[in-house]
Amino acid sequence: MAYMLLIMEDPAQRDTRTRAEGEEVFQRMVDFSEVLKREDKLIAVESLASQKQAARVQVRGGKSQVLDGPFAEAKEMIGGFFLLKCHTREEALAIAQRCPAAEWATVEVRETAPCYR
Repeated sequence: MAYMLLIMEDPAQRDTRTRAEGEEVFQRMVDFSEVLKREDKLIAVESLASQKQAARVQVRGGKSQVLDGPFAEAKEMIGGFFLLKCHTREEALAIAQRCPAAEWATVEVRETAPCYR
């Protein structure tokens, strides 16, 4: 089974860090991903840019709407993700508990599945 760990951050959190603090946090996440690679659990990992560069797209009644970020109503943003190979939900939860981001963000654990389930 595949599970996704979504790193849910406060949108303003990155702006409060110094460059050195940001680099240290990023390196901890890189190190964690290397551990997951060695454990043969990692399928994919990416850090995402701030919502300042994001856009939201909707198509309703044949009309397309594009909303550029940042998004004022957003209480959290997805700061990045890990896509993992895990045998059980419990295994995915245990990995999420080891994730350094759990110290400054929320790590949401989601099993991948068809959208009709």
